[in-house]
Amino acid sequence: MKKILLFTLIITSFGCAQNSDKKMKKEKNNQVYAKLIKPETKTEWVSLFDGKTFNGWHQYNKSAISEAWVVEDGAMVFNPEKAIKFGKQAHDIVTDKEFTNFELSLEWKISEKGNSGLFWGVKEDPKFHSPYLTGPEIQVLDNERHPDAFIRPKYHQAGALYDIMQPMHDVCKPANEWNHFLLNINHKINRGTLKLNGTEILSFPLSGAEWEELISTCKFVDKSNKAYTEAPMFGKFKTGKIGLQDHRDKVSYRNIKIREL
Repeated sequence: MKKILLFTLIITSFGCAQNSDKKMKKEKNNQVYAKLIKPETKTEWVSLFDGKTFNGWHQYNKSAISEAWVVEDGAMVFNPEKAIKFGKQAHDIVTDKEFTNFELSLEWKISEKGNSGLFWGVKEDPKFHSPYLTGPEIQVLDNERHPDAFIRPKYHQAGALYDIMQPMHDVCKPANEWNHFLLNINHKINRGTLKLNGTEILSFPLSGAEWEELISTCKFVDKSNKAYTEAPMFGKFKTGKIGLQDHRDKVSYRNIKIREL
């Protein structure tokens, strides 16, 4: 009987020691893993559009908002008919604030045969007459009808990093329907990503040799295209403003919010 009790005690002690050792190893592995993944620190979402006013926005290189932009049904809308009286003047708008590392969420709806775009990294300065001279653009387009969708198809379609990278998947809804962008720009890890309607369609570097290679033949920096040699600072600014493009077509944006990383 004593031998049985002694044997049971030895087995129990051995099992406890193994469990303790496994627990210590698991805790150690968890600590190592936590150090490796270093999750992003995200702040709370902040609204960039209250659905009623253009507070926080203004016309590029101007002090006020363009009259061509109006608020309708909780969305900011570019109305090309209101822009006619201003002639060829552009009506791109930008945020008052600048951002560096962030996640931007917004919904957009393009009219039939419409074209627009979302910029980031925009540097506002009189020597730059347009946001596209500094800020890369995510294309907003009617893929079924606009001519750009057929000239250089994938690189100019909705969700493309305009003239630089084509979307990996075609998940865009047609004209006059709401689409959703989730744009992540993180210079800490030198990576940008874009989700369209919940599907990741772009992943790209933000600087360095790989970025320079990507943009080397796009029309903004391609030295063989003389019309665009005026953009030597394209994609050079880590900190800049968010911009929405006037491309002479009706476009709507709503539920615009951002959180800094």
